[in-house]
Amino acid sequence: MSEKGVSRISVSVPPELLRKFDEATKRIGYEDRSKAIQAAMWDLVTESKWICKERGIGVGAIAMIYDHTLGRLDKGITDIQHDHTNTVISSMHVHLDEENCLEIIAVRGKAGDVRRLSDELKARQGVKQLKLAIVNV
Repeated sequence: MSEKGVSRISVSVPPELLRKFDEATKRIGYEDRSKAIQAAMWDLVTESKWICKERGIGVGAIAMIYDHTLGRLDKGITDIQHDHTNTVISSMHVHLDEENCLEIIAVRGKAGDVRRLSDELKARQGVKQLKLAIVNV
């Protein structure tokens, strides 16, 4: 039996988060807050299904900003990628400023393998932000 219609929900969020969400919603061009929340929910549902499914095959990218002034972090990131040659397709390194670098790593493989690679990179001291984006094939 398929569900039809909509469900109304109530969500509590900090005022600053709501303000930023509304600004982002307008910038992207959503008609209203509900459409933006639905899109965010679908993204989470899709990504979580793939990430939780160990045998699912996907392609995507890991985008990471890190502090390159920390000794040997660059080499550590490269070593981790070499340890995951079955998952890493390619990578691109961008110098953002005197302290920060952006590394974009193209990945393809089993969900568990990609998750392990992402987790290893995220755990490195000096990694400021990491985002995994997956598209199923």
